[in-house]
Amino acid sequence: MVTAEELSAFAALTALDRAKLETLARAGHAVQYPAGQRLIVEGRRADRCWLISEGRVVLDAGVPGRGDVVVQTLGPGDLLGWSWLVPPYRWHFGAITADPVRAIEFDSTRLTEFADADPSFGHALTLLLFEALLERLQATRARLLDLYRNPAETCTATPIRLGTPGGGR
Repeated sequence: MVTAEELSAFAALTALDRAKLETLARAGHAVQYPAGQRLIVEGRRADRCWLISEGRVVLDAGVPGRGDVVVQTLGPGDLLGWSWLVPPYRWHFGAITADPVRAIEFDSTRLTEFADADPSFGHALTLLLFEALLERLQATRARLLDLYRNPAETCTATPIRLGTPGGGR
């Protein structure tokens, strides 16, 4: 059983008051995964999310002709999985553990039930997930810029000019 005290240690949850942390704790339980465990398969049903306590999880996306491409690596304190929040409830990325991982897993059905029963909790949860989403989008944007930047744009050397102005004739 996860407690509100355990959840309060996560920076991502600081906006939640004690009552909301207690509600969130009722939907979660501690899990452990070995390195190399696939947690999310892109396109499959999304029905849970995790708050990572220890270890790293690699987010990937299937790219035709290139296979799975790493989009981002998540670590302690990061939230993994918000696709359960929006229909059609399918994962938009894949995820695999890079190290042994300890996390708190939340059941999306229970989270939805709690949010429906307490709109204040639902609003706080939605804001929390959208904040994580915005961080993920910014990290993905930076990763894509890095992958597809023009190598000439990173060159800082002064060009060497041969000859003299006017062609050196």
